[in-house]
Amino acid sequence: MSEALVVRHPSPDVLAHAAAGRLLAAVADAQALRGEAHVSLTGGTIGGKTLAAVAASSARDAVDWSRVHLWWSDERFLPAGDPERNATQAQDALLGQLPLDPAKVHLPPASDGPDGDDLDRAAARYAAELAAAADGAEVPAFDVLLLGMGPDGHVASLFPHHPGLARDDSSVVGVRQSPKPPPLRVSFTFGALARARQVWVVASGAEKAAAVARGVAGGDVARTPAAGVRGTERTLWLVDEAAAADL
Repeated sequence: MSEALVVRHPSPDVLAHAAAGRLLAAVADAQALRGEAHVSLTGGTIGGKTLAAVAASSARDAVDWSRVHLWWSDERFLPAGDPERNATQAQDALLGQLPLDPAKVHLPPASDGPDGDDLDRAAARYAAELAAAADGAEVPAFDVLLLGMGPDGHVASLFPHHPGLARDDSSVVGVRQSPKPPPLRVSFTFGALARARQVWVVASGAEKAAAVARGVAGGDVARTPAAGVRGTERTLWLVDEAAAADL
């Protein structure tokens, strides 16, 4: 696994635009090397800003979007189209403006989907979709896996001291009693996160400074789940100065 590299930016807006530029370059490079690219998106304020910056970038046409597979590392288990879902926010910020192949937009399960409100079956369905795209592996080797991080150090929907942290029997877990609403979610496990070539943790704000410092240092994953994520080739912590205050 790769060592963590911290890249500081002076403000959240600069951070979002810099991350967008990196993402476009990384996806174009992946397509040049492998024909297609697999990207895992994230939600949250800075995640949304980053997607909006991709939409606004004059370089977005450097990517052949018909050859991009999009995934989400976690999602709120709510009806499709609910404004609180990460996928809905991504659609509004970026996806609706791109010539994507709908078959390559791998939407996480919704509570009104084919499995209804059966969270475990929905998580298993998403795991099967990952495996079907993975050429014999459990999960595709994501070219870029974007992660936000909460002030408590959680990534995806893997929360400190939560039972989901210990799950290693599947690539996707149904999360119950999330400490952050809504209580039901689906999330990649650490095993799925570990398949990414590049992991980028994008964080802004002084309230995240302590968790950023713990995550970069590594250590107790139960306390700070972000400390346990590393890309096989590269691990970037893309932060603004406020989030970097304790480094």
